[in-house]
Amino acid sequence: MDAHYTDRFTVRTGTEATAEEWARAIFGDVPSPGEILIWRVILGLRLRLSRDRSPGTVAGWRIVGRGPDWIRLEAASFAMTANLVVRATGDEASLATFIRYDRVPARLIWPPLSAVHRWLAPKALRDGAARIARRSAREHR
Repeated sequence: MDAHYTDRFTVRTGTEATAEEWARAIFGDVPSPGEILIWRVILGLRLRLSRDRSPGTVAGWRIVGRGPDWIRLEAASFAMTANLVVRATGDEASLATFIRYDRVPARLIWPPLSAVHRWLAPKALRDGAARIARRSAREHR
């Protein structure tokens, strides 16, 4: 994917999990009403997200690729295509975002919103790490 915007955030943790487990810990299985409101309405992105729980989606984002230590999620709108790549290696996980502007409105909408994304993404990754750690602690009791 040719991207007009990219970023990557990483967290270290003492807990190992697969990339899909990380993605689900970060984003959940289905988008919450608040997430749908944010991604579709408030941010003006109008990303098309599935509302159903499915092995082919994470929080409404389609799983479009995976490897031994990564998973790629995708959602699109009339103006842009967004990909989230979660990678898990040993005790480290990362979240990378790739945005392609498919039409002019994305060039206007995303740049100011990317500041909000850069604030929220590391927090989501840390929250996911806390969920993974709690799950691991429960499994090792």
